[in-house]
Amino acid sequence: MEPAQRDFLDPAIITRLGHLTLHARTPMLGSVSGRHRSPHRGSSVEFAEYRKYVPGDDPRRLDWRAYGRTDRFYVKEFEADTNLRLMAVLDTSGSMRYQGTDTTKLEYGKRLLSTLMYLASQQGDAIGLTCAAKGIDRQVPTRRSGAHLRAVLDELTQIEAQGDTGLVAALHAVAEQTPQRALVVIVSDLFVSPAELADCFQHLRFRRHDVAVFHLLEDQELDFRFDRPTRFVDLEGGPSLLVEPNVIHREYAAALQQYLHDLDVAVREAAIDYHRVRINESYGEVLARFLIGRTPRRAGR
Repeated sequence: MEPAQRDFLDPAIITRLGHLTLHARTPMLGSVSGRHRSPHRGSSVEFAEYRKYVPGDDPRRLDWRAYGRTDRFYVKEFEADTNLRLMAVLDTSGSMRYQGTDTTKLEYGKRLLSTLMYLASQQGDAIGLTCAAKGIDRQVPTRRSGAHLRAVLDELTQIEAQGDTGLVAALHAVAEQTPQRALVVIVSDLFVSPAELADCFQHLRFRRHDVAVFHLLEDQELDFRFDRPTRFVDLEGGPSLLVEPNVIHREYAAALQQYLHDLDVAVREAAIDYHRVRINESYGEVLARFLIGRTPRRAGR
């Protein structure tokens, strides 16, 4: 499938990211041989450890040099590689309609996730999609094939942002319903209390999923640079408010800093791969930092 077939897949960005690999931070379980570390031992190029020979072991894996040094039989074990399951979770609640200078949060999230899923599919990994508004709005299970990638991208094309947030219920459902370890990538503005998010993150980690979060924010949400009376509209259906920004600026800044502090604690305690993103940033640069940050560091020889 050519990237140009979907308007939120930019061929230039895919080409720029094509040399990077999506890695899992934790061992994965898969049905085919791949490039990701598995919790099982097997035969591959990455040496894991020695262990004592026991009857029934394949004698071809005996290390005769170790025998010559110790007069004991040892077997070499290697890391068994496997494929990854990428479950993308996209917040599709009304607040994701928030418009930045060039794009909405939802459009930005679609571009980011579609590019990431395309790269994962190209390296032989399975991809799936969950869209969260009120509960789980739409769900596409993880599979490996070019046809499945097209189905997921078609699903993304049809998604609109509307309704109340259902992110908490969706994340708990993903934790329980994803049968094997997966990389769960969450794209959302996280308009949920940090305490509820902390429960979700701990649930996902308890189920041994590798979790990454792209927290989408717009400049005005962080900087609050309004210089005249402004009406703020709740895109998820709540009442609108007409306020004088200079009057509430200090209280807004304090509430924002407390929210971000509590969120930082939640992601740190659950070992979440967290990325705070302003939607005026190039999503290609955001993905490049994400992929490079996950590249395993090889021990020096």
